[in-house]
Amino acid sequence: MAHLRELDPAASPLDYFGYELRRKREEAGLTQRELGAVVFCTGSLVGQIETTQKVPTREFAERVDAALGTDGSFSRLVGLVLRCQLPTWFQAFADMESKAAYVSTYQCQLVYGLLQTEEYARTVLSVEHTERLDEMVAARMERQRILRAGEPPVVCMVLDEAVLYRQIGGTEVMRDQLAHLLSLFDKPWMQLQVLPFSIGQHAGMMGSFTLLRFDGHPDVHYSESYDQGHMTANPQVIRERCFGYARLQAEALSPRESAALIARVMEERYGEQSGPDTRTVA
Repeated sequence: MAHLRELDPAASPLDYFGYELRRKREEAGLTQRELGAVVFCTGSLVGQIETTQKVPTREFAERVDAALGTDGSFSRLVGLVLRCQLPTWFQAFADMESKAAYVSTYQCQLVYGLLQTEEYARTVLSVEHTERLDEMVAARMERQRILRAGEPPVVCMVLDEAVLYRQIGGTEVMRDQLAHLLSLFDKPWMQLQVLPFSIGQHAGMMGSFTLLRFDGHPDVHYSESYDQGHMTANPQVIRERCFGYARLQAEALSPRESAALIARVMEERYGEQSGPDTRTVA
């Protein structure tokens, strides 16, 4: 008889997910292989998720709910499981971000995580997280669910022009990422602006930062260093950063001008006619 790894369901959300998956599967009288066939995966993958060797995706959780008739319990749990895959120091911010009514961010190096395509995110995360890359990408994509909610937060992003030229993952990945940004301009809850090189010095030269605004709760300012995040609701910091962000918005291109610039860079720098060895001058 194969030895079954005993899980402590109180150890973590992932352990609880695996424990409940095994319990519900056995309750339904299914083997791992039989459940895998129903949810379109291998029995081995079912076993790895049951023993916490693999992290479940949302699609897997939804299919298991349908197969086992568990009334959405795994779909509700998987969000917590995926959030726990984020770096510990980032989890508190992700929780606050998911509850914010307004998200205002200035980004000087990368597209903001909520607006990244999966391949762009995978390339960025691969720099530091090669061993848990799939889990980290799944967690970042899970963060973006708030944009598909019935009432998504209002998102305002000022993007430094340099982000458009920083080639992340190759021309195809960048083209898809910029095309994704362009698709957001018609969203009523989204305002995207590009801060052009021609501005010179500006209020965001200390680096990227994000402001979260809540209904009935104090605003929060967030910034990152190499290996940790910094959150504060200090009124003086909020006052200074809100004023700085307003200045960035005032100096940035209008949304219409920003869309035109993104489209131009997408075609000229990452157009389909560009070969893999093409070098384009920024």
